[in-house]
Amino acid sequence: MHVDRRRSNLLGRCPRAVHHRYLPWLSRGSIRGEMAAALSRALKLPGKKGSDLGEYDPLTQADSEDESEEDDLVLNYPRNGLGRDSCLGTGSSKLRGGRSGRLVGAEDEAQEDEEEEEDEWRERLPSKSRQDRDEMKGTQYWSHKDSGRDRAGEDRGGSGALGGSGLGVHSTEAEQKRMRMKHAVRSAFFLVPLVCATLLVLLCAFLIPCKKGELEKRLQWEKVLGDAKNGVTPPALALWDVDGDSFEDVFLAVTELTNDTHPTQGNKVYSAVALSAVSGQVLWTHFMQESVMYIQCGLHYGNQHTPVVLLISKSLIVAVNGTSGRDLWSVQLKDIESQAVLLPDLQGDSVPDLLIATLPTNVLLDLSLTLISGTGEKLGRPVSFNLTAGGKIMGPLLHETQQGAYYILFGIGNVEAISLRDIYFNATGRTPRTPALQRRDPGWEGLKKKHSSSFIHIYRGTEPVDFLLPLVAGFSNNRKSLDTVSNLNSTRSDWALVYGFSKLSVLRQKDMRKEWTFNSAPIHNQPAPGHFNDDGVLDLFIQHSANGIMQAQVVDGASGHIFWTAEFVCPRLSLEPSAVSTSTGQSAFLFWASEPIKGQKNATKTTVTPGIAAAEPLIRKLFLLHPAYPTILLELTSTTDTAVTSAVSYLERQKDATYITVSSRPTPESEPGVHVVKSMSLKAAIPKGQIIRLEEGNKTGEPVKPGAFEVNKFFRRLSFKHQ
Repeated sequence: MHVDRRRSNLLGRCPRAVHHRYLPWLSRGSIRGEMAAALSRALKLPGKKGSDLGEYDPLTQADSEDESEEDDLVLNYPRNGLGRDSCLGTGSSKLRGGRSGRLVGAEDEAQEDEEEEEDEWRERLPSKSRQDRDEMKGTQYWSHKDSGRDRAGEDRGGSGALGGSGLGVHSTEAEQKRMRMKHAVRSAFFLVPLVCATLLVLLCAFLIPCKKGELEKRLQWEKVLGDAKNGVTPPALALWDVDGDSFEDVFLAVTELTNDTHPTQGNKVYSAVALSAVSGQVLWTHFMQESVMYIQCGLHYGNQHTPVVLLISKSLIVAVNGTSGRDLWSVQLKDIESQAVLLPDLQGDSVPDLLIATLPTNVLLDLSLTLISGTGEKLGRPVSFNLTAGGKIMGPLLHETQQGAYYILFGIGNVEAISLRDIYFNATGRTPRTPALQRRDPGWEGLKKKHSSSFIHIYRGTEPVDFLLPLVAGFSNNRKSLDTVSNLNSTRSDWALVYGFSKLSVLRQKDMRKEWTFNSAPIHNQPAPGHFNDDGVLDLFIQHSANGIMQAQVVDGASGHIFWTAEFVCPRLSLEPSAVSTSTGQSAFLFWASEPIKGQKNATKTTVTPGIAAAEPLIRKLFLLHPAYPTILLELTSTTDTAVTSAVSYLERQKDATYITVSSRPTPESEPGVHVVKSMSLKAAIPKGQIIRLEEGNKTGEPVKPGAFEVNKFFRRLSFKHQ
């Protein structure tokens, strides 16, 4: 009974492959011994007696050892890739067909036999606990299952001797396709960003520098506009971006001579021209009845915030659309003497107002101040003043004190101040609606000499004032915009004062006292404030001429001492220098001069006579001075033209700056001179510049002077930014 049961159990475990292979072996007479030996080895109990197997038989033991390899195939059939579903592979179809029904029916019986064998194994291992037996059975089962799965995969992936076209082959192929697809997706996720990054690097490395170089070329242009009607008289010049390309466009007053000899119109045509900062192309032209004295930008008009450009002539103020040049509004005045000053909102209509200086109709009075609304209407009547001193007209300038009170600085030869509240009240008979404009500063009011007087004396002396300017970095008359942001710093700063032609002082706005006074030769140009050192205090670049020699100096804004000085052959120019803010925190100074005088100061002074000084040098040069190398100048360009006015425009994105000049170009005697507008990119001009050393050779004990490579490397890396 036990033999039949084990035989059926063995046949149930491998119904097809085992039966086919071991059919002759199963017919032997020693079935009991073979099965006993196989079960003993499976239980790891070789030759041991058992209650169910009878006595120990050495012949059975020897016979089982001879057939151990075949028994391993029977008991470990999963490891050899022989499953219950497909065991014969490509064997005889007749055998499979003849036994398939019987073997399938025997599977249920085999399961029952396996349960009985498990009970018998528990009885043979009484010393083992239930948990150990379960672990042993689970380990044996999973090891057999894993090894069978591996071998089955090998057989299915092989030549097909044991595998057919069953479900395992299709599932393996589908799994391989999924794995290949997964690897392809992963590769795509890696390669696509890599290719995009490579393309981006190539764009940055090749295309952007090409566009940058192309832009630098487009920023350098030259255009002839108008005639030099009065020789070297500077025309009105202003900068502002009106076409939305992030570059400040150029606005210029133009005078052209015509052949028309009509007695009522004369032979001159006056206009204001807007030029594109990129190419110099004319954006629009606005014709005027009179010569344009001042051009100011920065206002906005209406709900659409239309950019407004003010064109100021002797008797007319015209506001034009900055984009198209069309008229917006105009105000008729008489004898205008100054630029317009941007004021806070006086009427409470959220529109800033303007103030301008004119000559009064009463000849006994000296100067009048007129208020104009931001929409082009006069506010009240002009307010006239009697100023006893004589000289140049100073201001007007708006100043906001530390207490938040507003005052207007102006004068003729002297500098006076008057409250904006008083000006508005005298013009309209009303007090300003804004509470901030009704304030008075007790400190400033205490400076009045008489309680009945409305004047506050800022400077009054025997020497007339020549220049009055706020101590603001990069301040220039050509950049005097009318927007609130540009005027914020200039209305709260100290002032630089030039008086007596040769004295320079700094006035503190908190108490009107002089910080220091510097004496020099006659100063003919307005000083340029900039940072020569890193103490945070603005220094002043000045120029003065005497006996055919021009001397350039940088004065310390904190103490009044000289930082830097150099002498040049006098170029006979009245053009103010420019200070350009750089990325190092210091300022680079641009100025025009002729050949520098090096090492032979005494001989030069004795050989240059006034008669020779009267002869203008033919070549004038534009120099750049940076505080990092005070003994070196960089010559950017040279020309025979006479520069009459200039301005600096910053390019924030490119970290560059353009230098705009208007020059008078000489022509044959039979024709009048012409005005030439020229734009030059500083970053493009620096690599082409020539290094000029102000000192020759090294003296004993002095540090070694920087080499040309070091200087060129520094200037090539220099960038510019607006403060």
